[in-house]
Amino acid sequence: MDEPIPVLVAGDHFVLNRLLIEALEAAGGSAAWRVRELELLWPHVPFGPVGEVVEASGSEEELIEALQGVRVCLTQMAPLTRRVLRACPELELFAVSRGGPVNADLAAAAEHGVAVTYAPGRNAASTAEHTLALMLAAMRRIPQVHASVLAGRWESSQYAYEATGLEIEGATVGLVGAGAVGARVATALTALGARVLVADPYADPAALPAGVRVVELPELLAASEVLSLHARLTPETAGLIGAAELAALPRGAVVVNCARGGLLDYRALAAALHDGQLFAAALDVYDVEPLPADHPLRGAPHLVLTPHLAGASRAVAERAARMVAAEADRWRRGEPLLHRANGGLP
Repeated sequence: MDEPIPVLVAGDHFVLNRLLIEALEAAGGSAAWRVRELELLWPHVPFGPVGEVVEASGSEEELIEALQGVRVCLTQMAPLTRRVLRACPELELFAVSRGGPVNADLAAAAEHGVAVTYAPGRNAASTAEHTLALMLAAMRRIPQVHASVLAGRWESSQYAYEATGLEIEGATVGLVGAGAVGARVATALTALGARVLVADPYADPAALPAGVRVVELPELLAASEVLSLHARLTPETAGLIGAAELAALPRGAVVVNCARGGLLDYRALAAALHDGQLFAAALDVYDVEPLPADHPLRGAPHLVLTPHLAGASRAVAERAARMVAAEADRWRRGEPLLHRANGGLP
């Protein structure tokens, strides 16, 4: 019988060590692995830069100590830096349970013969659901009336025509981006009776629900009573929706962003809310995070805001653990990795 492979499980308070261990045992059996644990403090302690990588939790020192004699590491936030790689020559696989391995120095890992994998699409369903939740909350102004009831008011004036909300059924909703999240949102909106338009140069119309139309961005903006952003942030999409694009929407539109803060001009968004061009906006991501005290959004009306947690669900943590455990088991069996982030390795 083969010796168990030494593996470090470096989870945190979202992707728990328990979930990673259970997923490893389900994938390869407990006898396949000799597990060592390191618990990182995120999200109770914010992530940040460590060495040359970003959005990492913990220190190089504690990871180096925990990785001694280890061949495989499963983690979400641990920092894989040049310093760590030099100090841990036995490491062969670093499996990151998030949608992008920004906490790993991919080039350095390739130089040291370490494969890095990740978990693309782990939070697509959660983010799509959060998008719909924010969209509905903004359209029906649920946070405002919730606060009113808590304050002891029972405002029948909310039935006045000008105070009432909007419906998804029959509305035209424009989606900028139709990847894993956008496609799910399109499916849900179609089921709710919306007319759905998509602007995405890479969209495959055959992969979208029946009735969804792929159009150019100007046509989408002119028709969209609700605009929801799902594009990747690239040099080409940075600042994609600014003052001119918001002005091109029908008056009284709703804007939703659960994608990336850099897609949207938030100063222009605040101005459009103040002057009534927009009925409401719902946001999970921002141009600056955390949102500063003097940010223009803080004084804008008709907003629904959440603190970048569209991808936070128990199912996401469990799915992420299964994905990296499956990659570790493929590596153990000598099979090709499905989600390798750095090339040039066998």
